[in-house]
Amino acid sequence: MSDIKTNSSTQGESWTELAKTVIYAGLIAVVIRTFLFQPFNIPSASMEATLLVGDYLFVEKFAYGYSRYTFPFGGWPVGKAMHGRFLSRTPHRGDVIVFKTPQDNSTDYIKRLIGMPGDHIQMRDGTVILNGKAIIRTRVDDYIEKIDGQERHVAQYRETMPEGVSYLTLDRDPEGMMDNTGIYVVPADHYFMMGDNRDNSNDSRMDVGYVPAENLEGKAEFRFFSIDESARFWEIWKWPMAIRYSRLLTPID
Repeated sequence: MSDIKTNSSTQGESWTELAKTVIYAGLIAVVIRTFLFQPFNIPSASMEATLLVGDYLFVEKFAYGYSRYTFPFGGWPVGKAMHGRFLSRTPHRGDVIVFKTPQDNSTDYIKRLIGMPGDHIQMRDGTVILNGKAIIRTRVDDYIEKIDGQERHVAQYRETMPEGVSYLTLDRDPEGMMDNTGIYVVPADHYFMMGDNRDNSNDSRMDVGYVPAENLEGKAEFRFFSIDESARFWEIWKWPMAIRYSRLLTPID
């Protein structure tokens, strides 16, 4: 018998190995996306200036443990049968979190965690009052944005949580609709979320309401890519002028 393989059998084995490689790579990608890190992009301005429209980021899926909302099958019958969290970890005030709302399980929201279960939250003249004490809010340099080619200056503040977490917020309207509110008491196993762009964010002060612990999907960790409004992600030929190079591979505060 000949020990020389024919060209057709060699080609067949090559295609088989290629198919296996593609399948293995796909399975690894699915495991990483489901259990470890999932990419998200920012479609709205509610988290400016921390996150901009066109930012692409990785969310750590295991940061707070897992629930049915963590998995892609969360909306399927098997997912709906799951309740609570397992391998649960408690988030921290100041974390930037991706979550589902109780009203809309089909849409991902991203906001900053301001209130823990049992906290009393209120807004007074644009300042967050946490359990009766004002969160430190310091005026910093204006946030500068371009609209239709024109520069616009927006008042910017640095907030510092009692635990020391610090981040930037915008105050577009000193007399904004939600700058003064009643007191919100965060229920057990729920969290209070707010956007950093305080006058342009639908958050726990409005329709989003309190977010159940079960609805947390993960913690936003870092940006891996960012392009401005002059290009879409697939318009590669526009990237050289559209990429925000200073935001590439940067952590999210």
